[in-house]
Amino acid sequence: MKPLRLTSDGALRRMCQSAVDSWHRRDYHEYFAIMERASRLDPANYRLLIDLGAAYGARYDYAGAERCFDKAARLAPHDPNVLVMAGAHCRAFNRYEMARQYFERAIAQPKAEPATFVKLAELYERFRLLDEASGLVDQALHSDPDCVLAILVRARLDRLSGRAEEAEKRLRPLLQLSDSDSWSTRVRGWYELGAVLDAQGRYDEAMAAFLEAKTMILPNGAQYLAAEKSVHTWLAKSQEALRAETLNGWFEARAGLGAPRRLALLAGHPRSGTTLLEQVLDSHPGVMSVEESNIFMSDGYLPLRGPGLETALMSVVLDAASTDGLRTSRDNYWRCVEMFNRGAIGDRLLIDKNPSLTSMAPAFARIFPEAKLLVALRDPRDVCLSCFMQPLPLGQVSAIFLSLETTVQEYAAVMGMWKAAAPLLRNPVMEVRYEDIVDDLEGNARRVLQFLDMTWDSRVLRFDEHARQKLVRSPTYAAVAKPVSKGAVGRWRNYQKHLEPWMETLAPFIKSFGYD
Repeated sequence: MKPLRLTSDGALRRMCQSAVDSWHRRDYHEYFAIMERASRLDPANYRLLIDLGAAYGARYDYAGAERCFDKAARLAPHDPNVLVMAGAHCRAFNRYEMARQYFERAIAQPKAEPATFVKLAELYERFRLLDEASGLVDQALHSDPDCVLAILVRARLDRLSGRAEEAEKRLRPLLQLSDSDSWSTRVRGWYELGAVLDAQGRYDEAMAAFLEAKTMILPNGAQYLAAEKSVHTWLAKSQEALRAETLNGWFEARAGLGAPRRLALLAGHPRSGTTLLEQVLDSHPGVMSVEESNIFMSDGYLPLRGPGLETALMSVVLDAASTDGLRTSRDNYWRCVEMFNRGAIGDRLLIDKNPSLTSMAPAFARIFPEAKLLVALRDPRDVCLSCFMQPLPLGQVSAIFLSLETTVQEYAAVMGMWKAAAPLLRNPVMEVRYEDIVDDLEGNARRVLQFLDMTWDSRVLRFDEHARQKLVRSPTYAAVAKPVSKGAVGRWRNYQKHLEPWMETLAPFIKSFGYD
């Protein structure tokens, strides 16, 4: 029997809106109290449970998320889409293991759609189960030979298996479609074709394919571009406001912040080799890494922006922070990291690998003055090209990579902030070049471990074996499961003429980081 509803539509809408308002205020306790009550009043509403589970997952309570998703699935036992929604949310909050379980349950349903098989295949590919992924795609194509997502993923699997020509043959007809339903898949298809052509050394054709993808996305990116450019303005003003005496004062006040933590920030512009360095270090038994989470921003920095400081410059927010506020940020950050990683850090060194925090290094140093700062560098031309070529879901940060011009502007904003902050920081700082790591892995691994006050362990040289035994959440998950390679060094030369108009902007960074 269907459980009885104990509230009206209007009352339920008001409760949900009140919960949303609480979430925006970061009053998560209030949010969950309201939503749990709403679910009790409308116990047959599986969509409420899906939303509640997604929120629990976003706050690192994965047991809570699973409880809600499983209850929603029991309310709709014959609807595989409930399981698909649960899996999609798990994927969004970076619990790919949970996502895999829900998609596996979904394809066991009689009414499972071909696209569900393909979504699970994409997860299997991330888990390096290529044969299993291929089998799922075959099932989807057997059920629906025209399933565009299946065709796309089959082409990707072909490319990863070295069958570039076959991948291209599959992609070309897909890219000739013009219906609105296939739009997002065709965008991904153009990116995939670019990767296929690049692998064959057909660089002008590859660039044309990437540009086709960008052209399709660009009309939807205007709002995100405007928002990210306002961030650039904020960063430039924050950079100008940095003063050595201010950072010295923060460092000298560290005694009031409680017991020191064993912690290092691993930053650097996206596509600078942060994932490679993280996997090397995470292979050390004395290290625990947290990979590209939003924990520092959501639970460390943003809570310090009290009333009237919502748009204030970084140095203003950090200077106004009270000792109690900083201690709370430290404690909340540590607690959330342990929830995110599902385990106590103990006496291990925590490495927060997060390229998005490169420009926020002063904030990290303010909250954790004991932290060591490790920044990955790579030839700025290779970095910008790689960011431009990366297929990412459209959002504020990824929209900035829709043209080479804005990609270069992003690089200059982020790394300009780092260049200005680095000499002023009192924390120990080390810059590590990607090219040096691939040229001499052992020598540079020893140097970094010494900087981190860690003993040598030869397991770091077998980082690829370690990466194959865990789930890597970075977009470069496939590359770091292979031995170190010099194949990506100097790749920009294949596209030099396309980068030429923006070389003047990159020139100071090329010189400063030793790539001239």
